[in-house]
Amino acid sequence: MTTIEPAAVRVGIVEDQPLFRSMLELTLASVDGIDVVAAVGTVREAEKVLLPGAVDVAILDIDLPDGNGIALGVVLRRKQPDLGILLLSAHDAMELLLDLPADVAQGWSYLSKTSSTSTDILVSAVRAVAAGQTILDPTLLDRMTPRAGTAVARLTDRQYAVLRLLAQGLSNAGIGDALGITEKSVQNHINALYSGLGIDADPARNPRVTAALRLLEETGPSA
Repeated sequence: MTTIEPAAVRVGIVEDQPLFRSMLELTLASVDGIDVVAAVGTVREAEKVLLPGAVDVAILDIDLPDGNGIALGVVLRRKQPDLGILLLSAHDAMELLLDLPADVAQGWSYLSKTSSTSTDILVSAVRAVAAGQTILDPTLLDRMTPRAGTAVARLTDRQYAVLRLLAQGLSNAGIGDALGITEKSVQNHINALYSGLGIDADPARNPRVTAALRLLEETGPSA
């Protein structure tokens, strides 16, 4: 029986620092199942090469010499609604995800250049973004605590732990391994936290993405 290999994730990189852009390109190009289609340094170049259907994931620096990655991402998503977008920044700008226009708000992720330097984190994020998930920087999440009076603050400790791992892009199996519990227990906790956050089964929205954004919205830096 012939085995059909899954299609490679096609990635476009927009990063103005040549050394960092080269590092991203070489790192991702060495990974099986990932194909770096383009690596450029400006918004103008990106608009020429990241045409609709050319890539599955766009990795965008936020600060670019002729614009910014967020505005570029909005333009690209409106042309290709299924495009996954992974924002990179040297600053903690994760909350910018909460200000995205409603028509393109799904499917964006954020990693910090200064904290998420692990190849595993980067590759996992690219693959998760390609699958339509929202990934939040794990190191920055470690510095966040729920704001008093919010629905996130009312979750149990276990539900909150599951939510944080879910927001980092871990599968149910990965969450179970991290917490030492079964996948069934993980799913039970996810169902409970969805209920606690008022997330319903809207077929038009990915509940894991909605939960990740809710976590971002209702947490703040630790005192």
